[in-house]
Amino acid sequence: MADDHPLIRLETLALIAVGGFAGSNLRLLAMELLSDVPSIVLVNAAGSAVLGFLVYEAEYAGHIGSRTRTVFATGFLSSLTTYSTFALQTAFAPSPVAIVGIVAANYGLGIAGVLAGRTVARRLGHLHPTGGETA
Repeated sequence: MADDHPLIRLETLALIAVGGFAGSNLRLLAMELLSDVPSIVLVNAAGSAVLGFLVYEAEYAGHIGSRTRTVFATGFLSSLTTYSTFALQTAFAPSPVAIVGIVAANYGLGIAGVLAGRTVARRLGHLHPTGGETA
């Protein structure tokens, strides 16, 4: 079990940290370029699309290794996307219409992003399901 070696775990943690640093800085850049709500909707939707791709690529093609998926999903994407800011924006929204809009945009575009990522993954690999797909 070479993956259980402490240096392998340390390397994985370091790669996740680098991914997290990059993801959080990209989110900060988006928040500087766009206003608060659109920037968070954008990073959450884009992160959902990439995560959808990574998850389904593993099922349909398997070209991306599990460690690479871990670095991008756990490090980069978890720091890029933000549920807490989305929740705060919703809580402090100025009207019920704004609340509905923020929630609908984040969840609707997030789900659409996952479906788009799945579509891209299906096109890149040969379809041979392993029983993991739920949709």
